[in-house]
Amino acid sequence: MATLLGFGNSLPQTASAASRCAPAASAQSDVVGVMQNLFSALRADDLTRFQEITAPNFYAYDAGMRFTGPALVNFVKSAHASGKRYDWSVTEPEVHVSCNLAWITYVNQGSVEDASGRQAVTWLESAVLEYADARWRIRFVHSTRAPKAT
Repeated sequence: MATLLGFGNSLPQTASAASRCAPAASAQSDVVGVMQNLFSALRADDLTRFQEITAPNFYAYDAGMRFTGPALVNFVKSAHASGKRYDWSVTEPEVHVSCNLAWITYVNQGSVEDASGRQAVTWLESAVLEYADARWRIRFVHSTRAPKAT
């Protein structure tokens, strides 16, 4: 029996494209969870864990500089060695998902603590994540300190 366009008895592989998309039902909570895991890895100076949740080409804009993943972890690790401790959180998250890409914006309500005491700090942050191999990985993060409330 002749087949149209040479597909034989098989269907075109269009269904495989859908499997590359993140599950819509859990995407928002999954993306927020990955951002929280990023903070946990940084608190622990854990480069291996950090690299498990970031893409190989990850970079960040923070403190007025561009950082690769290892450079960001080393920056935080140096701050820890000098006595600084950070508390970070993801509040007011807005997650936008399009198949295998997500963009999140959130308010990071936290603090910086050192020998002089604890100072409340708010950062405005955003990140881009990519879904591959059944998990989200962070490709980019941007952080800007919000002005202190008067």
